[in-house]
This record gives sequence, C-alpha cells and structure tokens, in this order.
Amino acid sequence: MNKTLALLSFFASFAVATQSFAADEAGFKPLFNGKDLTGWKLRRPDGHKSWSVKNDVLMNTVNKGEHGTDLVTEEKFRDFTVRYEYMVPDDSNSGFYLRGRHEIQILGDYKSGKPTITGNGAIYNFKAPDQFANKPGGEWQTVEATMIGDKITVTLDGIKIHDNVECRKPTGSQIDNNVDEPGPIFLQGDHGTVSFRNLRIKILK
Repeated sequence: MNKTLALLSFFASFAVATQSFAADEAGFKPLFNGKDLTGWKLRRPDGHKSWSVKNDVLMNTVNKGEHGTDLVTEEKFRDFTVRYEYMVPDDSNSGFYLRGRHEIQILGDYKSGKPTITGNGAIYNFKAPDQFANKPGGEWQTVEATMIGDKITVTLDGIKIHDNVECRKPTGSQIDNNVDEPGPIFLQGDHGTVSFRNLRIKILK
C-alpha cells in the first residue's frame, strides 16, 4: 500500500471510530461541568468543605485523621446509566452511590489481588465483583453503571463485574431507605482522598 492509500485508510478508520464513540455517548449529559460545583451540594452543609475543582477534576482531599463531607447531586434519578472515572491512592476509601442508596465501593486495594464484598467495585457489603478488575493506586479507572428498577449492572475498565444484580436494600450510609424512589448520585467524601472526572448520565425512564 502506498503512502497516500495508507493515509486515506487511517483517516477513514479514525472517522468510523469517532462516529462510533459519538453514537455511544448519545443521550448522555454531564453531571459535572469541570469548573465548579454547580448542580451539587454538600450532604451536610456544616461539614468540612473538602471538595475542590481543578483542571476538569473533582477532588476530595482528606488529611489523615480528618473527615470530609459527602457530595450529592441536586437532581434525582430513577432508571439511568451513569459513566465516570475515578482515581484513589492506595488504601484510600470512597464510594459512588446510585440513587443515594446503593454504593459502588471505591477502594485503593489493588495489592489484595482479589475481589471481596467490601472491596473496590463491590456493591458494598452486598455482592463482590465477579472479577478482580482493579488498577494500582493513582491510576484512573472507568466505570459504567446502570440501574433499572432494583437491578444493577456495572462495568469496570471494560470488564463486567455485576450483571443485572437485584438489590432491594440500601447498602449503608444511604440518604434514606426509600429504595424504589428516585434519588441523587452521591459521592462519598467522609472517608478518604478521591478524584472524579467525566461524570455523565443518561436517563432511561
């Protein structure tokens, strides 16, 4: 293949990949604008203000011995797919809550080498991930989580770790016990340092 044909082939492949990505993102809207906390509020207004925004990243910084404050969306959701990226240092602890009641655990436990019911990616204290898909501390990890009715499906870094799991109870530290009602997305901030970016959601119902 000559250089011209090779170049044309490259651009054709790039265009197809770009169109596929755009189609895959259709219907998603941002939960975080990359600039400030518009659309979010502290779960406890009197709590330690540990959240900040820098370079399109939402960060919760907690020093040893401190407790931060959970961050909650002002909007509530029922059936949806949410996508986000997160990064934690080794041994740091946080969580991403669906409807404010069902925690997808975030934990810097890469060194453990195995999935557990309270480990990274678990539906906290309810079901361990089907596979260990963790990355070392300090690396970005990508999640897609879908909640329809009482069923949860989660993919971590391209690996499906929960497939249509029925979860009819809150998993701890929830906003309330009304599991069938719409609820916010909430980011656990009272445990440890964590960073988020590219948070977006697609309403399914």
